Amino acid sequence: MAVYDFTGKVVLVTGASRGIGRVIAEEFVKAGAVVAGTATSEAGACKLESELTALEASGKAYGFVHNALDLSAAASLVAAVTEKCGAAPEILVNNAGITRDGLFMRMKDQDWDDVIACNLSAIARLTKACISPMMKKRSGRVISITSVVGEIGNAGQCNYAAAKAGIIGFSRSLAKEVGARGVTVNCVAPGFIETDMTKVLPEAALQHWLENIPLKRMGQALDIARAVLFLASDDAAYITGATLDVNGGMRCA
Repeated sequence: MAVYDFTGKVVLVTGASRGIGRVIAEEFVKAGAVVAGTATSEAGACKLESELTALEASGKAYGFVHNALDLSAAASLVAAVTEKCGAAPEILVNNAGITRDGLFMRMKDQDWDDVIACNLSAIARLTKACISPMMKKRSGRVISITSVVGEIGNAGQCNYAAAKAGIIGFSRSLAKEVGARGVTVNCVAPGFIETDMTKVLPEAALQHWLENIPLKRMGQALDIARAVLFLASDDAAYITGATLDVNGGMRCA
């Protein structure tokens, strides 16, 4: 595995209390970064900060409370991170997200609105709050976690697929706007990843997904984290507007 050095760089990771976001935060701390991770509660933020700080790593970690459904909170979060960490985020990892699954014809309007707000609108707001300091510095990375569902669709997830597909379109467009200022904007699209969410799936559903993965296994959160660190590194300095698929071959033609 490549070893990256993010010593002193301020990295904001949303949804860092568990799952993919947690592992991303851990890997940045191990690489020397100053990591600002968000959780939805004060208790979650304190626990996150304590556990990340306890890692045998050269980086630092701070926990922040952030509810992605509160679209007005983005600017205040970035201000708090800047004050606590001593600088504005140089790397933004948009990871926080929710699901409200159901067949579209039966889907409640609130379930549609919440998923679009949390999984797409919140990303736009937070990116907007981070992008100006990056452009002034003429350096920065925006990396958003989308999904294979946003690329191929999935029955029962019209809201989730729409939001995740929207992230890809948003990122490609923003990449064209800010590239001349040294800021790259990319996505990572996970496939079927082993998390708390997938662990509770019925065996039949699990087998259905595995049958459609050429590598015949679920991915790990670390697979996604490594892709994120690559896109944040100098090795990816000439990559922007891209979506890196990490799905075991689910999108093979």
